[in-house]
Amino acid sequence: MKAGRQTTLRSRAEISGIGVHSGLPVSLTLYPADAHTGIVFVRTDLRDTDCGIRACAEAVVATDFATVLGEASGTSVSTVEHLMATFCALGVDNVIVELDGPEVPVMDGSAMPFVNAIDAAGIVSLSAARRCLRVLEPIGVVAGDSYAELRPHRDGFRIEVEIDFPDPVIGKQSVAMTVDATNFRRDLARARTFGFMRDVEGLWAAGRALGASTDNTIVLFEDRVLNPEGLRYVDEFVRHKALDAIGDLALAGFPIQGAYRSIKGGHRLNHAVLRALIADPSAWTMVEEQAPARVARGRADVGIGLAQPAFAPEI
Repeated sequence: MKAGRQTTLRSRAEISGIGVHSGLPVSLTLYPADAHTGIVFVRTDLRDTDCGIRACAEAVVATDFATVLGEASGTSVSTVEHLMATFCALGVDNVIVELDGPEVPVMDGSAMPFVNAIDAAGIVSLSAARRCLRVLEPIGVVAGDSYAELRPHRDGFRIEVEIDFPDPVIGKQSVAMTVDATNFRRDLARARTFGFMRDVEGLWAAGRALGASTDNTIVLFEDRVLNPEGLRYVDEFVRHKALDAIGDLALAGFPIQGAYRSIKGGHRLNHAVLRALIADPSAWTMVEEQAPARVARGRADVGIGLAQPAFAPEI
């Protein structure tokens, strides 16, 4: 790929699974798209509508248990965050996402199946320049004991997430990193969504989590993990929260040049901060992404730097 240029897929990719909330089977196909298309979701199971839903903050209609996009006719697509996080981290700007159901398939509860599908399809550069949303002023949102903010940060997109659960298996965990393809694949993409057995009956009664199982969710009961294989990372819970946050913030519609910090956050708080930023034109600006300079005499000046933080070992 050429740095500083928009991208799309080299070829189409097909993915099938079930919706974690609907429990319904769904087939999803990713198609290459022209520059300036963005990410657009199209419901092929609805004959009465042929319009797509552009993945942007203005299209968010719900954030209770997942991020849901919708448009004026009532058409919606749920649970887009894992796929959006993958597009963001791998640097994919333009894709048409066709699906024959109301929800993006949960797969194994992580973003890794989407990474594999996009790797198989390939990513190509387009002729149009890539634009980034650069954060100029800090914007924060408080909700009870939860807090999140976007702040200026010139070296790419940084994310810092902290969670604190009373459950002994989770407790207090934190993760921080620069978001790029390498770090995402290694440190976040395999982290799965999680839930508690004590919440199951209430979720089912509300029509939620109908497709959830230990095949796609880390299931917690009292002081233990019920999944036979255990955890993929010792701190898999906070890593998945970071993955969700990347996907939610990808709804800015452009790569973000800034840092995001979240304490006890979730989909609703992620979206609230993004909307607060967009609502304040003095807090951000649009800039063209700069390609790294050529190496000269053993040195290079880089437009967007990459950090390599250390993490707890996997188990």
